[in-house]
Amino acid sequence: MVDLSHPYDENTIYWPNSPSGFELHELSYGHVDGGWFYSSFAYSSPEHGGTHMDAPHHFDEQGQTIDDIPLSNLLGQAVVIDVSAQAAADPDYVLQVADVEAFEELHGPIAEGSIVILRTGWSKYWPDRKAYLGDDRPGRTDDLHFPSFGVEASLLLIEKRKVSMIGVDTASIDNGQSKDFMVHQIAGAANVPGLENLMNLHRLPPRGAILIALPMKIGDGSGGPVRVIALIPRESV
Repeated sequence: MVDLSHPYDENTIYWPNSPSGFELHELSYGHVDGGWFYSSFAYSSPEHGGTHMDAPHHFDEQGQTIDDIPLSNLLGQAVVIDVSAQAAADPDYVLQVADVEAFEELHGPIAEGSIVILRTGWSKYWPDRKAYLGDDRPGRTDDLHFPSFGVEASLLLIEKRKVSMIGVDTASIDNGQSKDFMVHQIAGAANVPGLENLMNLHRLPPRGAILIALPMKIGDGSGGPVRVIALIPRESV
């Protein structure tokens, strides 16, 4: 089992214009009158930050909210496409149709219902906001630089391969320079959730892992924190 989620704490990265981040407040901590130890905390967090899931409703008015996503979409065979070499050479790199075709040439066709995970190698920069986002100025989103999915490759995966979910080890399923968030729009319109800010993707094989992504079940939510794990067959380890 491999944990693909960053912990939530004071270092958690949110979109630069998020009005707040993760907060944890102590309610009780210590030994009570009865003699036993007791701890309790209150937390607050925007939906979209840290390792989280974008519900289709995030960018589509009629899309599924986070509590409406079928359980069948939250578990599936993982397909891991590695573009870390391309991303190392170009921080604005986006997945190309040619990358998908090259993967299928080596590993076989991507089956309907697969969960496609894009490995860029970007999680090595977490939690350095400047390195991870390309810009650490609070509130500024106009000069972000990090790789992710490309529009044409997303259309291929979502409309033709009919994958059930996509995910990436960067801050967005659109790359940092995107101004129209077309990958979000394409995924939302097709009721395909997106996973963002994943980690440990280098530990996954190109095929063979089973991915489980269970988000916080926020009623009518557009997204939420998610614990993502991968189950890897022993012969792949």
